[in-house]
Amino acid sequence: MTAIDYLKKYPWSPYAAGAGIGVLSWFTFYFAGQVLGTSTPMVNVVGIAGGLLSEDLIRNNAYLADHVVGKPAFNWQMALVFMLPIGAFLGARLAGSRRVEYMPAVWKQRFGNSRSRRYLWAFLGGMIMLFGARLAGGCTSGHGISGGLQLALSSWVFMIALFGSGIATALLMYPKNKNS
Repeated sequence: MTAIDYLKKYPWSPYAAGAGIGVLSWFTFYFAGQVLGTSTPMVNVVGIAGGLLSEDLIRNNAYLADHVVGKPAFNWQMALVFMLPIGAFLGARLAGSRRVEYMPAVWKQRFGNSRSRRYLWAFLGGMIMLFGARLAGGCTSGHGISGGLQLALSSWVFMIALFGSGIATALLMYPKNKNS
């Protein structure tokens, strides 16, 4: 089986995809001297946008100044964030997936079929996750992948908290039906 044949297989093996992400992490450590992460570019975007309004606003905010002042507006992590949806699209095309799902059936059954409601809650959930990621000093890719590969205790604590809160949230949002 050639590499292209393997990429056309649906679904991809989670073990092979995980190994690929691990190898990608080696390259980011070696060539960029940084960890693989996707939440820091969001801080950069906020800092850049805020800087357009008032440079003093950014310079007087220690957190934003640390992430934005004197740093390039577009770096490899920003490129990674832009390339993630492109890579997902190419992966789906190679695998021949034509499935478009605007609303998972489990969501529709529990909360109704309003797309705007679904998108609003997805956006709010994403904002809460991003806030939590920055509060924790990194996201699932920064802590879970890069930190986990380095056996950082903070990353392992983060991942345990991530899975625990994810399970608790799922149980609250989708309680078990006693009839099923």
